[in-house]
Amino acid sequence: MARVHLGGDHAAYDLLLDLVETLTADGHDVVNHGPHEYDALDDYPIFVLRAAEAVAAEEGSFGVVLGGSGNGEQMAANKVRGVRAALCYSDELAQLAREHNNAQIISIGARMNTVEQARSMVRTFLTTPFSAEDRHERRIAMLDRYEDDGTLPDLP
Repeated sequence: MARVHLGGDHAAYDLLLDLVETLTADGHDVVNHGPHEYDALDDYPIFVLRAAEAVAAEEGSFGVVLGGSGNGEQMAANKVRGVRAALCYSDELAQLAREHNNAQIISIGARMNTVEQARSMVRTFLTTPFSAEDRHERRIAMLDRYEDDGTLPDLP
């Protein structure tokens, strides 16, 4: 089982608590970066960036970030160097995010998905391996180079 870092906001507070419980019961080592209490005025970057930083610092770990739509949370997580976070709204997207993009973090909108859908997407995400196909490795390497030094690939 994997270490899974979670972070979110008030709009996904109940889903966060459910996923902490669900993933722990599934045997994962779960770290909840918050929020730890409901606050309708909280700011998701505080919790999401901590979860994303933990994923970046710990090779092989995963992250789940949650908000109302998941959009801002995905954007925040992707600001952390070395992180690839994918906004997902179906099992198929969760699978592709892992297989093709080697994403380490899944972002989910609590207002866009049911608890059951979110559980299923997270489980799909955590159990899907990266395909390591040459084309996917090549594309990820391009992104890594750009992140490191701003190098753009040559045009074909």
